[in-house]
Amino acid sequence: MRNIVKNNKGQAVAPASIPITKEAFYSDQETRIYWLGGAGIMIHSYQTNVMIDPVLEGFDIPLLYEVPILSQDVPQLDGILITHIDNDHFSRPTCRHVQNVCQKYYAPNYVADVMNEEGFQTEKHDIDDVFQVQDLSVQLTRAQHNWQNGSKKWQYRYWEEKDYCGYWLKTPDGTIWLPGDSRLLDEHLHMPEPDVILFDFADNDWHITLDGAIQLANTYPQAHLICIHWGSVDAPDMTPFNGNPEDLYQRVINPDRIHVLAPGEAFVLKGEH
Repeated sequence: MRNIVKNNKGQAVAPASIPITKEAFYSDQETRIYWLGGAGIMIHSYQTNVMIDPVLEGFDIPLLYEVPILSQDVPQLDGILITHIDNDHFSRPTCRHVQNVCQKYYAPNYVADVMNEEGFQTEKHDIDDVFQVQDLSVQLTRAQHNWQNGSKKWQYRYWEEKDYCGYWLKTPDGTIWLPGDSRLLDEHLHMPEPDVILFDFADNDWHITLDGAIQLANTYPQAHLICIHWGSVDAPDMTPFNGNPEDLYQRVINPDRIHVLAPGEAFVLKGEH
């Protein structure tokens, strides 16, 4: 159980970052998961390297952590997967600055349209679509996060649920599920048990809420829980950024499966060979 430090504003803060080096991208016989800070994830699996929602530069609110790898230091990516349009998930500067080393981008519906219009070679997918990125099989799962419909600023279009997604990834060593920014949906409670959940536990009505996160975790009592979307943004009054892993330990079945990683720290997914 990792000790959680709070800053002088009362925010739980991520542990000190660990730099990700180019060696992390080399082919091997291992599947590793790295939290990039915020909502960002990197998955290395054998010959395959993907990032999901990487924000390696250019975010418009100060951060509480050091980015574990800069855009210009990323040597190679087989794909970047984007879950939705919000700029703490779709970072235009990051996507632009890795364009020469990223084979392809993947995104749901409207997000893919926007990305293609902006010059990113993006493969467009609908919810439940399955596609392959080298060694990884990837399926979009449903999310409900279309908060923009309640904001005048964003009412230049109707935001559909299909414009937001999670990702279910099958690797040679097991399954990894990112539900994405979403309210808890009934179908989230009727999935095959994943080996790892990339676990947002933000207590916010357009996220899973803390109670919803506990319910999800206890529905899959053997799944490893890698904490994300917490401890990263200097915004003490914004609930989407202010989960505290200490709120999980007394309520989650098998709490030793809660993993509080530092940004850039590797979690090795051990499959059966």
